[in-house]
Amino acid sequence: MLEARGLSLSSAVSSQPSPSETTDRMNNDKLEDRGSIDNSGGDSKMVGGWEKRNDSPFVTPFPISAKRTYREAQFDRILRESVVNIVELRKLGWNGIPPQHRPIAWKILLGYLPTNSTRRAAALRRKRAEYLDAVAQHHELSEDAADHRTQQEQETLRQVLVDVPRTAPDVALFRNEGVRRALERLLHVWAVRHPASSYVQGINDLATPLLAVFLSEYCDEDGVVLGGYGINVAPKGNGDAVATANEASALEILLRDGGGILGEFPPDVLRNAEADCYWCLTNLLAGIQDHYTSDQPGVQRMVMRLQELVHRIDSSLARHLKRCGVEFMQFAFRWMNCLLLREFELKCVVRLWDTYLSEGDGGFEGFHVYVCAAFLCQFSDDLKRMEFDEIFGFLQNTPTSDWADSEIEILLSQAFVLSTLFQGSDAHLMTPQG
Repeated sequence: MLEARGLSLSSAVSSQPSPSETTDRMNNDKLEDRGSIDNSGGDSKMVGGWEKRNDSPFVTPFPISAKRTYREAQFDRILRESVVNIVELRKLGWNGIPPQHRPIAWKILLGYLPTNSTRRAAALRRKRAEYLDAVAQHHELSEDAADHRTQQEQETLRQVLVDVPRTAPDVALFRNEGVRRALERLLHVWAVRHPASSYVQGINDLATPLLAVFLSEYCDEDGVVLGGYGINVAPKGNGDAVATANEASALEILLRDGGGILGEFPPDVLRNAEADCYWCLTNLLAGIQDHYTSDQPGVQRMVMRLQELVHRIDSSLARHLKRCGVEFMQFAFRWMNCLLLREFELKCVVRLWDTYLSEGDGGFEGFHVYVCAAFLCQFSDDLKRMEFDEIFGFLQNTPTSDWADSEIEILLSQAFVLSTLFQGSDAHLMTPQG
């Protein structure tokens, strides 16, 4: 127990550098020695302002500027390898993935894009075509075929149609009708093809970071649709595929002004992003499948772990919640079911997912519990001054609207400390009696 050792969560974090601080310190030291990265050399040529390597059939999936940070150069190197070293990518991606590298990195980390670059184009064509076939087979049916859906299939489709308009209602991108239709199709197709779990509320939320990131690679920081489509779709115009140098800004603009920007997208852009989202969502859910089966045992297991962990790291908070009659299941079920997507702005969730994906198989379950524990303990002093009604209202509407990457980095650092203290130990799985 941290308290028994005279060590609070905040002091535990401050006593050692965070993962990002360690990496940044190393990178800054190297930059001081080297200066900025110069990209003028090497076996490459410029194509329409973008670099194309002579030894690769693809235009690089990220822009080449005159100067880059050392960290960006590391991602450039890893993602340009003929076979991406997934261990190295995870190690580097844990501390955050640069926006211009995020779409391709997420697709590789989720097992959708092959690590072997020579296989990617064929894999994308095959998977996208397979998805379109599934849409035609299960969703876009003729009137006669639709009439023959089973009662369960009709109920599943009805629930999807009800939930999609409720998905990220404050984000302009997800109020766009084209995006809503894309969500309807991919969620319904996923449910039909996974009858063991079918569709459960919360799965719609998990699709939003994926779709937003995959769409953002097609527009620049001014919200202007780029002249090419990136390496993962057929390029247009002069045949040069490009990607945005400032996808972070592009992502924010897309989330805020998605309706207007999407009107400029060619139809195949949304269709390809939809297919990519479907397959990446499928792979993500495969690792947490029992979160969405009958009675959602995986979610319940995570809530129990959270409760037990909080008893160990902040027993006074745990006792106060119990005294006030607040059950962890009352507030933490949503945290696990929706992976904090309703607690944070979407741009913050995207940063969280960089780390979750880099954690490997346990990111969206084991490490997420540590994040939730650190998140709850952030507000320990406030919560201990509240009673039931105030606590419940506070935890249903946590004050995170002004959070940015800096706050997420602190949260991840605290979760990292907890994981190093308790990972693989049964000590936090035994709730004290009394």
